[in-house]
Amino acid sequence: MKNWNDYKNYAKSVDEQAKNDIEQMEELASIVGAIIEKRNELGLSQRQLAEICGIPQSSVARIETLKITPNLDTLLKIMQHLGLKLTVSVA
Repeated sequence: MKNWNDYKNYAKSVDEQAKNDIEQMEELASIVGAIIEKRNELGLSQRQLAEICGIPQSSVARIETLKITPNLDTLLKIMQHLGLKLTVSVA
């Protein structure tokens, strides 16, 4: 295996639980990536976003570094204030 994608694809092919875990983490990383991108695009610091949303700055930092998984209410609050929309589709 030469890189992360090779390993990831291998792990997903041999272990169903690993496949589910990896896909779940990729989905969360995609959402958090969009939040970071939009926050930066708007020129907001983590502290400013936290103030707008009424949550601690440390929570924004932990969400952005994937140290915690935000609950749905917090995620929607952040996304609403950034002008983002969460879309759900049937897999």
